[in-house]
Amino acid sequence: MKGLELLETYPKAAKVIGEFYNNKLIESMTTSTEDVSEEFKEMLKQQSFDNEYVATFIDSNPRFLFDVFDANEVFIQIIVYPDRKFTYNVNEKGTTKSFNTRKEAEAEAVEGAFEILNEKL
Repeated sequence: MKGLELLETYPKAAKVIGEFYNNKLIESMTTSTEDVSEEFKEMLKQQSFDNEYVATFIDSNPRFLFDVFDANEVFIQIIVYPDRKFTYNVNEKGTTKSFNTRKEAEAEAVEGAFEILNEKL
Protein backbone atom coordinates (compact mmCIF):
# COMPACT_ATOMS: atom_id res chain seq x y z
CA MET A 1 0.00 0.00 0.00
CA LYS A 2 1.07 3.56 -0.57
CA GLY A 3 1.41 5.99 2.34
CA LEU A 4 -1.97 7.64 1.84
CA GLU A 5 -3.74 4.26 1.74
CA LEU A 6 -2.00 3.22 4.97
CA LEU A 7 -3.01 6.44 6.72
CA GLU A 8 -6.64 6.07 5.61
CA THR A 9 -6.84 2.34 6.40
CA TYR A 10 -5.29 2.65 9.88
CA PRO A 11 -6.60 5.94 11.36
CA LYS A 12 -5.36 5.37 14.92
CA ALA A 13 -1.83 4.71 13.70
CA ALA A 14 -2.15 7.66 11.30
CA LYS A 15 -2.84 10.02 14.20
CA VAL A 16 0.24 8.85 16.13
CA ILE A 17 2.42 9.06 13.02
CA GLY A 18 1.11 12.51 12.07
CA GLU A 19 1.91 13.78 15.56
CA PHE A 20 5.36 12.20 15.32
CA TYR A 21 6.15 13.99 12.04
CA ASN A 22 4.83 17.28 13.39
CA ASN A 23 6.93 16.97 16.55
CA LYS A 24 10.06 16.07 14.56
CA LEU A 25 9.65 19.12 12.35
CA ILE A 26 9.17 21.43 15.32
CA GLU A 27 12.11 19.83 17.12
CA SER A 28 14.38 20.28 14.11
CA MET A 29 13.39 23.92 13.78
CA THR A 30 13.91 24.75 17.42
CA THR A 31 17.24 22.96 17.88
CA SER A 32 19.11 23.33 14.59
CA THR A 33 18.05 26.63 13.09
CA GLU A 34 18.87 29.65 15.17
CA ASP A 35 17.96 32.02 12.33
CA VAL A 36 14.29 30.95 12.25
CA SER A 37 12.04 33.51 13.91
CA GLU A 38 10.08 32.68 17.05
CA GLU A 39 6.88 33.59 15.20
CA PHE A 40 7.57 30.96 12.54
CA LYS A 41 8.39 28.34 15.18
CA GLU A 42 5.14 29.16 16.97
CA MET A 43 3.20 28.88 13.71
CA LEU A 44 4.67 25.39 13.16
CA LYS A 45 3.53 24.33 16.62
CA GLN A 46 -0.03 25.36 15.77
CA GLN A 47 -0.08 23.61 12.40
CA SER A 48 -0.92 19.97 11.86
CA PHE A 49 -0.13 18.15 8.66
CA ASP A 50 -2.77 16.43 6.60
CA ASN A 51 -2.50 12.82 5.46
CA GLU A 52 -1.30 13.72 1.97
CA TYR A 53 1.66 15.62 3.39
CA VAL A 54 2.63 12.77 5.75
CA ALA A 55 2.07 10.18 2.98
CA THR A 56 4.76 11.87 0.91
CA PHE A 57 7.29 11.25 3.68
CA ILE A 58 6.17 7.64 4.08
CA ASP A 59 6.48 6.89 0.38
CA SER A 60 9.87 8.55 0.00
CA ASN A 61 11.50 7.25 3.17
CA PRO A 62 9.66 4.47 5.05
CA ARG A 63 12.71 3.99 7.28
CA PHE A 64 11.91 7.31 8.98
CA LEU A 65 8.94 5.60 10.64
CA PHE A 66 11.08 3.07 12.48
CA ASP A 67 11.56 5.47 15.43
CA VAL A 68 7.83 6.03 15.93
CA PHE A 69 7.18 2.29 15.69
CA ASP A 70 9.99 1.59 18.18
CA ALA A 71 8.50 4.13 20.60
CA ASN A 72 5.24 2.18 20.41
CA GLU A 73 6.90 -1.24 20.78
CA VAL A 74 6.35 -2.28 17.18
CA PHE A 75 9.78 -3.49 16.15
CA ILE A 76 10.89 -3.88 12.54
CA GLN A 77 13.90 -5.96 11.66
CA ILE A 78 15.29 -6.02 8.12
CA ILE A 79 17.38 -9.06 7.28
CA VAL A 80 19.77 -9.45 4.37
CA TYR A 81 20.79 -12.92 3.26
CA PRO A 82 24.02 -14.03 1.56
CA ASP A 83 22.24 -13.96 -1.83
CA ARG A 84 21.66 -10.21 -1.20
CA LYS A 85 17.91 -10.62 -0.87
CA PHE A 86 16.08 -8.78 1.87
CA THR A 87 13.24 -9.87 4.12
CA TYR A 88 11.78 -8.57 7.38
CA ASN A 89 10.21 -9.30 10.74
CA VAL A 90 7.69 -7.11 12.54
CA ASN A 91 7.34 -8.08 16.20
CA GLU A 92 8.73 -11.51 15.35
CA LYS A 93 6.19 -12.04 12.57
CA GLY A 94 8.36 -12.78 9.57
CA THR A 95 7.68 -13.02 5.89
CA THR A 96 8.66 -15.66 3.39
CA LYS A 97 8.77 -13.06 0.65
CA SER A 98 12.15 -11.80 -0.57
CA PHE A 99 12.93 -8.37 -1.96
CA ASN A 100 15.70 -7.12 -4.21
CA THR A 101 16.23 -3.91 -2.23
CA ARG A 102 16.14 -2.88 1.40
CA LYS A 103 13.66 -0.08 0.59
CA GLU A 104 11.16 -2.58 -0.86
CA ALA A 105 11.43 -4.72 2.29
CA GLU A 106 11.08 -1.64 4.50
CA ALA A 107 7.99 -0.45 2.66
CA GLU A 108 6.22 -3.77 3.14
CA ALA A 109 7.40 -4.05 6.75
CA VAL A 110 5.94 -0.60 7.44
CA GLU A 111 2.59 -1.82 6.13
CA GLY A 112 2.61 -4.67 8.65
CA ALA A 113 3.74 -2.33 11.39
CA PHE A 114 0.86 0.06 10.65
CA GLU A 115 -1.62 -2.75 11.19
CA ILE A 116 -0.01 -3.86 14.44
CA LEU A 117 0.21 -0.30 15.78
CA ASN A 118 -3.39 0.43 14.87
CA GLU A 119 -4.52 -2.71 16.74
CA LYS A 120 -2.49 -1.71 19.82
CA LEU A 121 -4.09 1.73 20.08
